[in-house]
Amino acid sequence: MTDAHSPLSPAVYFVGAGPGDPDLLTVKAQRLIAQANVVVVANSLVPPAILAGVRSDAEVVRTANQTLETIVPLMIDRVQAGRSVVRLQSGDPSLYSAIHEQIAALVAVDIPFEVVPGISAFQAAAAHLGVELTVPGEVQTIILTRIGGRTQVPEREELATLAAHQASLCLYLSARHVTPAQAQLLAHYPPDTPVAVCYRLGWPDEQVVVVPLAEMAQVTEAADLTRTTLYVISPALKAIGGRFSSGDATRSRLYHPEHDHLFRPQRSRDP
Repeated sequence: MTDAHSPLSPAVYFVGAGPGDPDLLTVKAQRLIAQANVVVVANSLVPPAILAGVRSDAEVVRTANQTLETIVPLMIDRVQAGRSVVRLQSGDPSLYSAIHEQIAALVAVDIPFEVVPGISAFQAAAAHLGVELTVPGEVQTIILTRIGGRTQVPEREELATLAAHQASLCLYLSARHVTPAQAQLLAHYPPDTPVAVCYRLGWPDEQVVVVPLAEMAQVTEAADLTRTTLYVISPALKAIGGRFSSGDATRSRLYHPEHDHLFRPQRSRDP
């Protein structure tokens, strides 16, 4: 636990920087960035605006051209010298952030660490589109995944297998393989299933467009989207075009007048 007014303890703080918009940083993330002696930032994925709150005397280390063989020893050295280190990760550290191996290296030499969550791109995408990804009667499951590339996925997690659920599927790190991804998705989703193609969410040059699944690859290739692209494939996106009503079939029971629970008992149960 970190106190807002006391110096940070010497440790590594893995901080989720969110998808790009500085306003989406958590209060804790802002405080840690402002207090840290050292900020180690994945600068190819975290925009410069996120660093606006860094203290003037902080050491800022940009790691786009580095490997863990240089990054981790640097963090260890700084903590052992009594300094606090913020390791800024894009999005949320629990997703595709490579903190697993960083933490293992820190634990091996007894370096303390803390993980601070951030907003993930799929959440920013849903907010941008003004939709809920779990709509009663339509979809109640969200799958976060990627297609196999240089980093393979387990066979049981192949995209075609996951697509069989027809859930809200958020596809990361797959723009370079969009054509085979589309083919695997079309094996289970209807061709007119809406897909949000989201490029550099939260950055000044962000692009978000909703297209039918059958056009996902074409749109990606026409715009030459390669890195930092998220796809949200979901029946819930039909709400954007008003393709399903807001009646009882898609209404949550949580605030329905006929639904009773501990804090809202039916009148018949009232004393």
